[in-house]
Amino acid sequence: MPSRKHLRRLDTLFDRYDPPLYFLTFCVKGRATVLANDQVGSVLVTAWQDAREVHGWLVGQYVVMPDHVHFFATPLGDIAKEMSQFMGSWKRWTCKAIRDLGYKEFNWQAEFFDHVVRNTESYGAKWEYVRANPVRAGLVARAEEWPFQGQIYPLKW
Repeated sequence: MPSRKHLRRLDTLFDRYDPPLYFLTFCVKGRATVLANDQVGSVLVTAWQDAREVHGWLVGQYVVMPDHVHFFATPLGDIAKEMSQFMGSWKRWTCKAIRDLGYKEFNWQAEFFDHVVRNTESYGAKWEYVRANPVRAGLVARAEEWPFQGQIYPLKW
């Protein structure tokens, strides 16, 4: 079966961004507001820290909102698992760990959003947008006041 014409451009896209840098967003099922607390935040950060060794992925900057998370990640060459494997495993492990904290009904939405960052301006714009989420949501007056944000590894663009 011949490849779809509209998908052929992906090969050239990924050749230009080697390794690609992804901007990822995950939402809680039903948009339950359970993520932005110290215990759950610790689960998420630990999973991102472990991603290098367990999945071959580096996680950079992140923001944890009450009902969703945003983060940047990039694969580490040949040792990296496929993104779908990494994301599926990350979702399963964090789901179990969050349920173990007492959030028995917790679950992630089935899908997630991924975007290939194409240039420095795109990266900066995405980061500033997600960094300002807590301000737009009325949770803090200034982005730097939000305690559930940070960086696991510096990702070079």
